[in-house]
Parts: sequence; structure tokens; C-alpha cells
Amino acid sequence: MSILVLKTNIGSKAAIKAVQNVLNYHPVIARWSIDTEDVDNILRIETSGNLSEGEVSDLMKSTGYVCEELPD
Repeated sequence: MSILVLKTNIGSKAAIKAVQNVLNYHPVIARWSIDTEDVDNILRIETSGNLSEGEVSDLMKSTGYVCEELPD
């Protein structure tokens, strides 16, 4: 299992609902959460297989939202 932690522009419950189906039904995403209280609106994904940050970015773009790697 691996964990991805990404910065997003998802800042509301309505936005979370918009991405929910894409994340819930992805075959290798075991769990996910979005912390809208964090300044970076952190998306945390636990995977049961291989999933890259680029693939997650593409998933988010398909819903109209973006995510990116956190700067160091």
C-alpha cells in the first residue's frame, strides 16, 4: 500500500462531492480524504496498487479540479 499526499483547489463540501465518484470507484484507491481546513486543501490517497501523482492529477482534471505535488 502506498500513500499520496497532494495539494488541491478543492475547498468546499460541494467540491468534495464533485470528485467523490471518481475517487470512490477507482480500482486501486482504497481510501481517500480531503482536508479543507488545511491551507493547501490536502488530498490524501491510500492505494492498493500502483497509482502515480500524474494519474491522480488527470482524474482531478476530469472533474474540473486540480492537484499537484506539495512543494518541499
